[in-house]
Order: sequence, then C-alpha cells, then structure tokens
Amino acid sequence: MSVILCSVRGACLAPQATLGRQRTLGAFSQWKQRSHLTHGHDRPRFRSTVAGEGKSGHIKEGPNESILFLESRVLAPPYWRMQIDADIGEDVFPLKLRLLLSLPFFTDPDKSLQRLLDQVHHQRTMPAVDPMAISRKALPDFLPIQITKVLPRLKEGGAYVKFTHDPTVSPLEIETTLQKFLKEQPIKPWFSPLRRVRSFLVHGRPWLEDLHRFPNPKLKVEFISTTSGSEASALSEEMLYSMFRKYGKLVDIVPQPVESKDLPRYAILSFSSIRHAITAKNCMHGYTVLESEGGEKAGIVLKIAYMQRMKAHIIRDWIFSHPRIVVPILAALLATVTVAIFDPIRTFFIKSHITHTFHITDNKAYKWLKSQATRANDILKLKNRKTDEASFSAVWDDRKKDIAQIQTWLMETADTFIVVQGPRGSGKMELVLHQALKGRSNNVVIDCKPIQEARGDSATIRAAAAEVGYRPVFSWMNSISSLIDLAAQGTIGTKTSFSETLDTQLAKIWQNTSNALKETALESRSKSGKDSEFGDDEFLEAHPEHRPVVIINNFLHKSQESSVVYDKIAEWAAAITTANIAHVIFLTNDVSFSKSLSKALPNRVFRQISLGDCTPEVAKRFVINHLDADSIDVTKDGQQALPSQLREDLTELDDCISILGGRLTDLEFLARRIKTGESPSSKR
Repeated sequence: MSVILCSVRGACLAPQATLGRQRTLGAFSQWKQRSHLTHGHDRPRFRSTVAGEGKSGHIKEGPNESILFLESRVLAPPYWRMQIDADIGEDVFPLKLRLLLSLPFFTDPDKSLQRLLDQVHHQRTMPAVDPMAISRKALPDFLPIQITKVLPRLKEGGAYVKFTHDPTVSPLEIETTLQKFLKEQPIKPWFSPLRRVRSFLVHGRPWLEDLHRFPNPKLKVEFISTTSGSEASALSEEMLYSMFRKYGKLVDIVPQPVESKDLPRYAILSFSSIRHAITAKNCMHGYTVLESEGGEKAGIVLKIAYMQRMKAHIIRDWIFSHPRIVVPILAALLATVTVAIFDPIRTFFIKSHITHTFHITDNKAYKWLKSQATRANDILKLKNRKTDEASFSAVWDDRKKDIAQIQTWLMETADTFIVVQGPRGSGKMELVLHQALKGRSNNVVIDCKPIQEARGDSATIRAAAAEVGYRPVFSWMNSISSLIDLAAQGTIGTKTSFSETLDTQLAKIWQNTSNALKETALESRSKSGKDSEFGDDEFLEAHPEHRPVVIINNFLHKSQESSVVYDKIAEWAAAITTANIAHVIFLTNDVSFSKSLSKALPNRVFRQISLGDCTPEVAKRFVINHLDADSIDVTKDGQQALPSQLREDLTELDDCISILGGRLTDLEFLARRIKTGESPSSKR
C-alpha cells in the first residue's frame, strides 16, 4: 500500500482557472487513453472515523491500493464528506481551532465538528469558495486513481484518502506528477490565498489515534528494532536530516544524550513550523529503515510522536521549586495591590476624618435637634440651663491673650511647631480646640496616649490608625507576615522582607495622612483668579489660613518606656510643617519637650505657650459659674436668685482654693462636690 500526502501551504483554497482540468501531463494522458480507469467519481465512496477503519487505529490495505493524505498546513483540517454517487468534498476547518477538541464538552469531536462544519459550509452558495470544488481541483481528473475511503484528521488539519491505482503506475510517479501539477497550477485556500497545496508520499504505516495529543513543532523519533528482545541503534543526524528535510525547514536535531539510559533510543527533531511537523509525522511514522538505507540488518522502525509542549503542573512545580524568586515577587505584587487599591480608600477615610464628614455630632441637623430637645427638657423641668461655656468663661477671659496668640500664629507662614505646655488638668485641649480653633472645621486630633499604651505591634498599629481614621487596616497581617518571613528564612536561608517593621507600618499611616491633609488644603483653591496660576506648593505657602491643623495631644506620655512612636510622630510633623501642608500644635505635660522635637526639626525656635494654675480670683469665679450653670429658678425674699446666692458656706471657698490650687480639673471636682450639698471645708 502507498500513501500520498497533499499539503496545503495556505489556510484555505482559492478557486483557480479551469486550465488545470484541461491539461494533461505526459504519461498520465497516455494512461488515461489506454485504460478505462476514471477518477474516483464513478464508484461509491464512504467516510470512516478519525480512529481508522473499525476504530483500529490503522488503515487496511489491499492489492494495488494506496493512501492519499491531504493536509492544510496553515489553517486546517480539510474535513472530507463522502457520499455515495457524489463528488468528494473537502470541508476546510481552521487548524487553530483544534484547541476546541480539548474542551470537556467535545466528547465526540468527529461528530461535533462535523455538525459545525455542515452548518458553516451550508451557508456557502458561491462555487468559487465551495470546498467540494476545491478538492476536485487538488485531485485532477487525469490521475488514474479510484478513491475508496476517506479518514479525516481534524486536529492535524488533514485527511487520509485511500484509493486504488493502475498496477503499471508507481506511487512515486503519482507523487511526482501530482507535485508538478500543484506547482504549475497552485490551489490556494480562500482564507489564505498566499499559500498553496502540496503533496507527499507516505512511506510509513500511520497511526490514526484520537487521543488528546495535539501537534507540536517538535517530534520525538524513537528507533525500534524489528527483532524482539534487542534494542535498535540510533540513526545519525545526517541520516535523519536527509529523510525529514523535504517535509519542511528543520531548526535543530538533538540526539539522545550519551549518558542517558532511556530505552528505546530516540532523537528530537525541531521544525520551523507546526505544519511541517504534521507532514513529517504522517509521512514517516512506522517507516522501516533497511540496511541498505543505513539501518540494521533486520531494519529499524521509526515511531514518531509530538513532544508535549508543557508538562502537567509545570507552573506549580516551577513555583514551588524556586522560592527565592517567587516569594519576593509575591511580596512585590501584594505591595502593588495594596498601593493601587487600598491606599486611595484609606486616604478617602482619613480625609473624611479631617473634615468631619461622617461625624454625626458635627452635623447641622443633629445639632438643631439636640438643642430643641434640650430646650424642651429644660421647660418641662423648670430649669434654666446654661451652657458649659458659661462655667469656663472666667478662665477664657483670663487667657484671652494666649488664645489670640495661637490664632495669630495660625495665620502666618512659619515652618516651626506650636507647643502648648502645662500640667495635666490645666485646660490645654479646651484652650486650643474649643477656643483658638473655634469655627475651624479642618482639624485632626492625634492622642498619643492610646498609641503609647498599646501592647504589641498590632495593637500599636491599630491604635495609630484609629486616631487618624486610617481604614481598612489589617494589623493582624503583620504577625502573619512575620511567620511567613521566618518560614521562608528557614527554607531558603535568607529573609524575604515579606514582613514589615513597626516603623514601616507607622510611616505608611502617616504618609497617607499627609496626602489627605494636602488634598484637604487644596480643596479651598479657586479654579479662577490668582489662585489658579499657583502650583500646589506655592498656594499652600501663600495661604496659611487654608491649611488644616494637626493637634498632637499627650505628647511624650510615658516616653521613658519607648520613644519609637514619638520619634515617628515628630518626624512626620516636621515633614508636613516644612512642606506647608498643615499647622502642627503639640500639647504636652513634659517640660523637656524641646529635646525630643529638636531632633526632628533642628535649628528652629518653637512657638511656645505655657499654661499654669488659675489665680485665686479666677478659680473662685470658675467654681461659682459651675454651680450656676444648671440651676432651678428660685426666689429669695420675693426676688429671683441663683444657687450661689443661696449658699452661706461659700465664704469658706477662698481658704479652700488657696489650699487646693488653681488646676481646672481639681476646681471642677470641687464645684461638683459643693453642688451635691457639701460645704467647701467638709472632709471625707
């Protein structure tokens, strides 16, 4: 039996002139005249499956029978539809779509693709693009052959055509004549008109399998001995080149390593095109190399298979076998995702915290409802409630100069800190937040006390994030990252830097806060006028009144335990101050604050306000105002009177204050005790 391979150099066949059918070629013209054999259109033909005759994987051969293999080198499986008393047809199907065969729902690719092809080609009404006509052009009428069977090769873009021929005609002569005809009268696919059909004689015994093995430019050629119990020797590179070069450009021939003990012996052939490899495999698989051709005495059988392009789980195996490369890449990807996705979200929440967007207590509607509810409650209980400001009015009157000084500093451009120092209970927070910054909405208070008292890195990060509204925060990831880093160090011997230190985590929080502060300050810039001509830095320098205010409370609280938090806060405060992003006010009880702040902002003179105890006169007025802040209307001798006017023991207040001192927290505690009915000099 002989096999002819017809290969299409293009993706699809384009119609040619009818000159090819009118030409006769040499001896074939004489064969046709003296013989009554016709082209295979006069006998019944039928189609077999992709797994061979009877699904055996092979093609049975008889006397004077040969096999023709048609293959599309570019796009595809010519799919043959054989019908009784009908012309042979070639349903061209793109080779790249062979990947569809690997999908799980293609349980029977032969039937599934046949239905698809029938629907596609059923829509064609132009004879010029009809694959049935294309196949007739590829097999001219003057060939003395009779087609008897067609076996399609969908995933390889071809089909085996079994035919009978005149015993006086050699299969090699048929191959030579057909190649000459296709060269002079090229048949080109409609979907790739720059390529043509070509044909080859199949020398071996093809294996028609329908396994999930797909074409590859690399072929593995195994050398099998025809004698059982013995191993065949490998053919030389020169012999392999001379046998396979005619099917297409060879890129490389790699023989089996000498030290390899794998049997049988093999060689790897790399073609420049996947279609060249398809042609070579279908033509040479099962070919026996005789002794006269360079083989052994008993002969060497060539078993050819496509090399697997990728091993199973190769990506997973590579990842687990290269941790020194993969782990840093994963860390970089995680950092990139964090910056790209979470940082804008965190900046948004910090900005909302600065502007009090989601603070219900600062909402105008909430304030109005609260005032109306309080007023109604006072009317029902016959109370004359005064605000808390009334009780502190005496204190603020005494500290008007300090309040005005802070407000003046906030209107100036100076790259230095404002420090309000005083003992605990001296009213530092109330002085700054409720008096100096009254009516100023863009401010943020950072209390160092919960940050410093937090135990563990995760708790410290969580506390710092809560102070500025930094969310979402994954503080627990720091502990997990440390464990991963420790495991990686034990595996690969070096640190992967997957985990981050407390300093790095705090630096991220402060950096996002800086971005939010800058965006808040720039929101007040007008898009028209002089401000529109300024850059960001120029605008912030020219308009200090638009900068937000950062109040750092309880600075240096328990600083003797650890100074890491305070050092980071001071460095961050120095950065936003020198960049004109925000004003920074430190509230501290420690008189040695200048030593810590000078490290972050050297060669600067800090603007300082020291608060002490109230004078006895101011302290007495504070206690009396506190008693009268929440009073019930009473009368004395027919006239309206305040609670302080009804108390006869307040004459002892001067002596009590001189002993107690003028600290606001102590004075407020004293006023509450007196309000409950105790006398100033009572002892408990």
